[in-house]
Amino acid sequence: MRRGETGHYDTGSIDEEQVCAFIPDPLPHLPTLVLEGPLQQTLEADVLALGRLDGVSAHLPDKELFLYSYVRKEAVLSSQIEGTQSSLSDLEAGFIQSMTACRITQFAQSPRLPPAHRS
Repeated sequence: MRRGETGHYDTGSIDEEQVCAFIPDPLPHLPTLVLEGPLQQTLEADVLALGRLDGVSAHLPDKELFLYSYVRKEAVLSSQIEGTQSSLSDLEAGFIQSMTACRITQFAQSPRLPPAHRS
């Protein structure tokens, strides 16, 4: 399949250095998005699922920790797709080490410690 041109190159200078940039053509406005039939049903199901998630999240004691677990899970799945061998326990071990270091730093800077013992 051969396409026509999708933009043009423009040359200029920045800080006395010649640069060349590709300027894409504007995206076409057609076809317009039609939300009917199966696409509309899928959209409605997704909005409903987001509403349920929002409702459940109101009852969580720590939303950040909840989201963190899903970010970590996604990182493991991505690493498996890329062929990197890492597990959730590997990521958690790194997290625990970083949190321990953060807490030690916070403790060392605590105003409750005598000045001679602060870092």
